Amino acid sequence: MTIAQQINGALRRFPTWPIYIVGGLPAFWYLYLGLTGGLGVEPIKGLEHALGEFGLKLFVIVLAVTPLRTLTGISLLRFRRALGLLVFYYITLHLLVWLFLDVQIWSQIWADILKRPYITIGMAGFVLMIPLALTSNNWSLRKMGAMRWRLWHKLTYPAAILGSVHYVMLVKGWQIEPLLYLATILTLLALRIRWNRVRVAA
Repeated sequence: MTIAQQINGALRRFPTWPIYIVGGLPAFWYLYLGLTGGLGVEPIKGLEHALGEFGLKLFVIVLAVTPLRTLTGISLLRFRRALGLLVFYYITLHLLVWLFLDVQIWSQIWADILKRPYITIGMAGFVLMIPLALTSNNWSLRKMGAMRWRLWHKLTYPAAILGSVHYVMLVKGWQIEPLLYLATILTLLALRIRWNRVRVAA
């Protein structure tokens, strides 16, 4: 038995529900830091940024599940749904902080979405995530059918790209960290495209 098979065997005995609990805890930690001055001189902006970046990190993990299985044989597929819902959870919190704590003036929100390209792109990515979250359940899979469900969930890819572009445009200047997220996401997607072409050609 290979190491990958041993790891997969252990993972099959691990339930998925702790992923939701453990994955949701950092949000409360960021809130605590914001309330106690741990997120800098602008705690609302700091909280907004921390939640959005954590969601982007989880997005990278979700996209890495298939390449990890292809390259190493280790499969995290049974945890991908939980991780994907956690992405939506953090991006929703990121949006709510912006709406209720940052902007606050509701008449200004629509103007910001239309006038600021980075907000437009971020909102577009969030909108793409809504049907993904709503159909991330067994009932939707049965109703839609496996093929249609998988096709629908390819919205994950443009949503991830839009999220990383939003981060790149959000920061001032060309900072390395947002560019690394964008490069990582594009690389993971490029690997999927390449392997799919090889599979089709075979």
